[in-house]
Amino acid sequence: MDLPTFQVGGWYDIFAQGTLDNFTAMRRAGRSATLVMGPWSHANQQHVIGDVNFGFGANSAFMNMRGPLHGLQLDWYECTIGDGEALEPDTGKVLLFVMGVNQWREETEWPLSRAVDTDFHLRADGRLTPEPPPVAEQPEEFAYDPMDPVPTTGGALLLTDDFRPGPLNQASVEAREDVLVFTTEPLTEDVEVTGRVRAVLFAATDGPSTDWVARLCDVDEHGVSRNVTDGIVRVRAAIQGEPAEHVVALWSTSIVFRAGHRIRVQITSSNFPRWDRNLNTGEPEERATTARVARQQVFHDPARPSRIVLPVVPG
Repeated sequence: MDLPTFQVGGWYDIFAQGTLDNFTAMRRAGRSATLVMGPWSHANQQHVIGDVNFGFGANSAFMNMRGPLHGLQLDWYECTIGDGEALEPDTGKVLLFVMGVNQWREETEWPLSRAVDTDFHLRADGRLTPEPPPVAEQPEEFAYDPMDPVPTTGGALLLTDDFRPGPLNQASVEAREDVLVFTTEPLTEDVEVTGRVRAVLFAATDGPSTDWVARLCDVDEHGVSRNVTDGIVRVRAAIQGEPAEHVVALWSTSIVFRAGHRIRVQITSSNFPRWDRNLNTGEPEERATTARVARQQVFHDPARPSRIVLPVVPG
């Protein structure tokens, strides 16, 4: 549509990536587009989301004393259909809330061209390192039982009140035997991650079909792990038991992992009821009547370097 647009979303909004994709598509088409991304969920634009208080300024009623969000919208309407100065094509604000430091920041683009895709490799003994494995390491294994799926605990949700969206303590999830956990050493300096996140997994299943779930978490100085963003991919095994490369899209975020914190990645095969369970049988989902346990393997060696790719903003 040849119209200016004002896109509003939140990092824990179930429509977050769609909002960002709409913005980038409009900009690519030469349209005037404005973007505001808060730390919010779909139904909550205040400053406490999940377990985290992002500070008074995160609230859409204040926007760090810029005035209320609807005030920004009214100013935009004044420029587009009122008597204000008209917006030029390919212009408009980009206002991002950077979690971790809990600050609003104005940009001129999305995604940020200065962000550098940076690999963090899954390693033996639950390590997550910038360095790839120099030698072969034993693959990680777990059993995924669709009759006992990993319960949805936070995230970009729009479910009943039984399932709160946002960043939640992941202790109960990470204590499960069907959740693999990989963690960096405590960071010696702040690391900003702003942009699209993806995981590259070299994995195998003994079933004809299964799911792979990856979740990025921030572990604070007290050891509390909270989810940042996650994603899922449904796959069919070309050869059961043979490893294959799978890319899991974790959507986008903006967060500073503070010095003293650790970056963590969870790998599993379910997140229910946010996503339908894969019954591991290969039957069409709408007609499946049976379920089976799948034996899962995740590889990390020089030939199969499983990793998460983070858009790191220098400086």
